[in-house]
Amino acid sequence: MRTRYYNALILTGESRDIKEGELWIDGEKIEAVVFDDKKSDKPFDKEVDCEGNLLMPSLKDAHTHTAMTFSRSLADEFELNDWLFKAIFPREAKLTAEQVYWFTLLGFAENIMSGTTACFDMYMFPESVAKAAVDIGIRNVFCGSPNDFGGMDLIEERYLKFNEYDPLVSYKMGFHAEYTTNKDNLQIISDLAHKYKAPVYTHISETRAEVEGCIERYGKTPAVLLDEMGMFDFGGGGFHCVHFSDEDIEVFKKRGLYTVFNACSNLKLSSGIAPVKKYIDAGLKIAIGTDGAGSNNSLDMFREMYLDAVLSNVRDDKNGLIDPFDILKAGMSGGAYCMELDDSDVLAAGKNADFILFDMKHPNMNPRNNIISNIVYAGSPVNVLMTVCAGKVLYDHGKLLTVDIAEVNRMCNRLVEDLV
Repeated sequence: MRTRYYNALILTGESRDIKEGELWIDGEKIEAVVFDDKKSDKPFDKEVDCEGNLLMPSLKDAHTHTAMTFSRSLADEFELNDWLFKAIFPREAKLTAEQVYWFTLLGFAENIMSGTTACFDMYMFPESVAKAAVDIGIRNVFCGSPNDFGGMDLIEERYLKFNEYDPLVSYKMGFHAEYTTNKDNLQIISDLAHKYKAPVYTHISETRAEVEGCIERYGKTPAVLLDEMGMFDFGGGGFHCVHFSDEDIEVFKKRGLYTVFNACSNLKLSSGIAPVKKYIDAGLKIAIGTDGAGSNNSLDMFREMYLDAVLSNVRDDKNGLIDPFDILKAGMSGGAYCMELDDSDVLAAGKNADFILFDMKHPNMNPRNNIISNIVYAGSPVNVLMTVCAGKVLYDHGKLLTVDIAEVNRMCNRLVEDLV
């Protein structure tokens, strides 16, 4: 099916330039981005008048635990360790595959309605998560999360299975964190990464206590320990990356690893503020994630971009203010590259048709002194008029098209009662 989106402003994401133009879609791919009077020599099956609004790459949530919508606004008074061990882990022990499916579907619905078309997800019951992704039409990249609670025997099996499951689903090597596993398990993952020449991802340096505990156990920081074990020989990245030493920064730069920031979660759980500008200036690759509704409590990537920008300006004021386009790129193409979804990074011929139509007529986008700054500092899900993934319209002017959101809400409110 060929679709023409016309009468639009277009931000391709390849630069900060915004121009009037058209976007032509053929099936799941972008056929052309047109900035002149070029006419198609073939008819379109559908034409969409964008009414002067902005077409831009969709957002990519580069770190989340989608099914944790079940824990939204639960135990909000706890710091990270108490939150995990007193509130979250006991409830997770009760979760069923059915519950994870519905709670994941709820999270994906929120993602789509706020302009996100890909999630880097770390959770249990991957079959349920994969089914939810395919049912609703979003891209989902699993990150394996074995820890001392189990899962080591499944990581290779899942890696092979879910990389062949569906075009919307893929799987990356990973583990929860250094502090929730042991060195023998870490070596198993490192060996698997070498066997498949695969990148590895993990929570890392989220809190000072985590870093201090690793130094006490092994005499080195998590980043240095894992690098010395060969964990990052084929790339990968870390989630949170709040408390990096200069040596940690050098490890991530040397290995080309991604630092994924989760500002709202880190604030809420009193984990700290990542020095985003310092990492950018050091040449690190960056992406942005929500960390899930349990610790956020929102899946709003616009809020994440805003917080990463303004908090960095406070944390790293001596290094100069951050460029909002760096933050916007991190939310769009940075997440795509982190997840190895390179064909979902920008709007260009041959790329995946993953994009949003963004409301430029809303008061928060006017006047248009600087549209990029408006998006980062004032944008929100209210501006998302349409969300398209793999050429398929998933959300259109207030209506979610692939699932019945009322039914999803009803099921989640019923199922959460079983976790008390």
